[in-house]
Amino acid sequence: MSQSGMSSSRLPATCLRMLRASSDTICKPSTRNFTSCQFRRPTPVAAQLRISRNALPSSAHHRLFSSTIRQHAKTVQQVKARNESGPFSWRAGILFFATGAGLIVYFKYEKERMQRQRIAEQNKGIGKPLVGGKFELKDSEGNIFTEDDLKGKYSLIYFGFTHCPDICPDELDKMAQMIDIVKQKKGNILKAVFISCDPWRDSPEVVKKYLAEFHPDIVGLTGDYDNVKAVCKAYRVYFSTPPELKPGQDYLVDHSIYFYLMDPEGDFVEAIGRERTAEQGAKAICDFASDWKGKINRE
Repeated sequence: MSQSGMSSSRLPATCLRMLRASSDTICKPSTRNFTSCQFRRPTPVAAQLRISRNALPSSAHHRLFSSTIRQHAKTVQQVKARNESGPFSWRAGILFFATGAGLIVYFKYEKERMQRQRIAEQNKGIGKPLVGGKFELKDSEGNIFTEDDLKGKYSLIYFGFTHCPDICPDELDKMAQMIDIVKQKKGNILKAVFISCDPWRDSPEVVKKYLAEFHPDIVGLTGDYDNVKAVCKAYRVYFSTPPELKPGQDYLVDHSIYFYLMDPEGDFVEAIGRERTAEQGAKAICDFASDWKGKINRE
């Protein structure tokens, strides 16, 4: 056999080994003919996507190839309603303004409450009270009246004298109005007290007759010179009554013009000045009473 014949006889075996080593071909070992080798081409990517898509349900096609889902209006009325309302409706607007108004009222109330609480705490002082303290006087019936008799209710205390020409009557009229307003709004939580700064002329009988012209709930107190001077000093009231007088001597008494508000424990809360009206003073008393956490005697 010639050399050229050997090369041509080994050619099919060499081709078969090469074809078996390739991953892209399938060879049929039933024949050793070179022409029996069949090649398999890889499936294109586009064809694979078409196959995968055809295998999915129709509803999944939209989820795969659409990034957003838009809900369309089904009727003309829904389209018009959506276009007319816009991003906000009139109900949402009313709710927005109502919520804003409620917050404004709440924060205003809290601010006033915290201010009243700060005033009450500052006026209590540390140790010895800034305003108020122990005293012993007599009421219109001649009974002993001390600082303990003020406890249990809010107390509104005014210092004056029965011979006062104008200021005391005006302030006692205001006190009478405050008593009625507070009683109407909060019940019987207030004890109104008038303390005379004129022990020489204001006896218990004189004080009782004088207060009957203003309000029956006002408690009148008086005493001797030393006791009256002591209570005026405790409440920081200016006291100018002379210690000694000649019989028939006329005089005027200078005194502070304030209502002293005390809480049910006998601590000073606030001084209500002459510039406030009866309504404003009564409101201050009611507000402090609303903030009070303890018990109030309403009998």
